[in-house]
Amino acid sequence: MSFNQILTESIRLALLQALEQDPGYSHNENILQMILASVGHDVSADRVRTELRWLEEQGLLAITTVGELLIAKVTQRGVDVALGRSRIDGIGRARP
Repeated sequence: MSFNQILTESIRLALLQALEQDPGYSHNENILQMILASVGHDVSADRVRTELRWLEEQGLLAITTVGELLIAKVTQRGVDVALGRSRIDGIGRARP
């Protein structure tokens, strides 16, 4: 497994976990970018959008747009992945 693949899988898991931990199960892309930076993933806004769209394609979250801002809300399937109940290729595995 390459460094880039490990990094991508970790970013995707961190996004799902951040959404799962929120009482409303959602955040906007700016907040998610700050959360990623706080856990060691200082990535661009474009990278956050790319990963959010990928997670949406997998059915792990739903995205709505307010103006130009993306709002992500985790689905039950995404919660299961965030908590380690299920596994999807391309996403890091949740640690106990």
